[in-house]
Amino acid sequence: MTIMRPEMERRGKFITFEGGEGCGKSTLISQVAARLRDGGREVSVQREPGGTELGEEVRHILLRHKKMTGMVPAAELLLFCASRAQLVRQVIQPALQAGQVVLADRFFDSTTVYQGVGRKINTGDVAAINGFAVGDCVPDLTIVIDLDPRIGLERAKGRELFDRMENQALDFHQRVRQGYLELAQREPQRVKVLDGSQSLAAVGEQVWSLIQRVI
Repeated sequence: MTIMRPEMERRGKFITFEGGEGCGKSTLISQVAARLRDGGREVSVQREPGGTELGEEVRHILLRHKKMTGMVPAAELLLFCASRAQLVRQVIQPALQAGQVVLADRFFDSTTVYQGVGRKINTGDVAAINGFAVGDCVPDLTIVIDLDPRIGLERAKGRELFDRMENQALDFHQRVRQGYLELAQREPQRVKVLDGSQSLAAVGEQVWSLIQRVI
């Protein structure tokens, strides 16, 4: 996905975390946020979909609502991007302008991969809608935690809440994994892939090393 960088210099930094289900993103984000705050940085932690009143309602529809099994891919794509458009303008951009470090659990790359590759929606359409939703708000760094989807889905089984995306067929999750790897090949400067099969401590140190280069 090619989006123009903002002309106005940011005071803060925008770092996103991506990967398949059960790869450990949330835990890693919590650890990074704590280390940054201990170092005196102001941190805003966000998740997608969600982060705003509108976004949380969309999150329930997209992920938690058990009657949404018949949702068509196009509607799914537009709902994710609607939540993202609100989050960017209401939360992320003001935080960056205030000099904060924004850590996001998923951003537009999830839509590129989950809806574009996983759902097989035309990549040009996905890129156009993604671009409209985020404008010039592009991450400074995107960290992809790569993990065999069979392992990730087994980990995710322990979660109490129903998740509609986790309940997709294995071949869907395999396409998602491949989509992330191809994304990293296309954008190696922004997108960095880490091996999620390592210990959490090992992955955490690699994540911290990448973030220090950006911060």
